[in-house]
Amino acid sequence: MFVAMNRFQVKTGSEKAFETVWATRESYLGNMAGFVEFHLLKGPVADDHTLYSSHTTWVDKAAPMPAPTTKPAKASIWAIPSSRALRSSRASASRARRLRA
Repeated sequence: MFVAMNRFQVKTGSEKAFETVWATRESYLGNMAGFVEFHLLKGPVADDHTLYSSHTTWVDKAAPMPAPTTKPAKASIWAIPSSRALRSSRASASRARRLRA
């Protein structure tokens, strides 16, 4: 298994719009080979922003890797205390079993 994570600082007052965009966006993750599941978490609130984190789970590290680019991507792994899942999606159980095999 491999987990890829992103984090976002959302300006105070924009949380609902951010969550709406995530809930209604087109996603092709379920069609990608090696995809297992996706979660969007809402984390702690600061004076000027709210932290969010998304993570996708893949069968292995090679599955989510895009073609090489000229600019390396920044990665950040961190814990979110008292976070709650806002949106999740999962590959079908039979598809996930096939991908793991």
